Amino acid sequence: MDEWKPNFSLDGRVVLVTGGSRGLGQAMARALAASGATVVLNGRSCGPLEQERDAIRAAGYNADFAAFAVDDAAAAKAGIHEVAKRHGGLYGLVNNAGHQRRHPIEEMTDEAFEDVVAVHLTAAFRLMREAVAIMRANPGGPIGRIVSTSSVTASHGRKNVYPYAAAKSGLEAMARVGAAEFGAEGITCNAIAPGYFLTEINTPLLDDKAFTDWVTGRTPAGRWADPSELGGAVTFLMSPAASYVNGHVLVVDGGMTAVL
Repeated sequence: MDEWKPNFSLDGRVVLVTGGSRGLGQAMARALAASGATVVLNGRSCGPLEQERDAIRAAGYNADFAAFAVDDAAAAKAGIHEVAKRHGGLYGLVNNAGHQRRHPIEEMTDEAFEDVVAVHLTAAFRLMREAVAIMRANPGGPIGRIVSTSSVTASHGRKNVYPYAAAKSGLEAMARVGAAEFGAEGITCNAIAPGYFLTEINTPLLDDKAFTDWVTGRTPAGRWADPSELGGAVTFLMSPAASYVNGHVLVVDGGMTAVL
């Protein structure tokens, strides 16, 4: 019977994905588009965004792009509201934009620390604040999904990634606070914590054979993950099927953090 079938469809839903032209953002955007969403890809440069938009459209799905720097407060506010104006509202926000700076503590400057936190955490907070205001004004009443890309380093420490781990921990905390604050309105707030994926941000790690072998041996799945393997998680959390999932951190790490 149809009422027994979980609803994973995102037909007619508009979802903004920051950092959406490559890596995990690209994989999540493609999965959301394939599930029916109109995905709006965000990044700093129009070229890669336009190329990825065209690739999604060529596959028969709906996509648009909005180029702005998430850590530019004025540009980000204007950008997300322009997305909502252009598409008649906003259903989903995927806070995924980010970068990495790996340094031992004696070499980690204030500027480097603050730069990573500004992109991963402060920018995500600003976009979340604006997204909630838009979602509350959606036609038909408040409804929406906010999903932030965290990391296993939010709960399991690794050397040389102080600002990254701190920011990711902050994203998970914000998901819980958001769930408490506006969950009753029909707007959910969750996070995904990926393990080790084959993405550009991990190139320095992938070039280290000893480290890649350690990841493979430490992970029960016995391998690194392909970015496409994050698609199911974000689609679930964005979908009506996850309407009662709120304030949750969904770990996608091949079992790495579940075992000793």
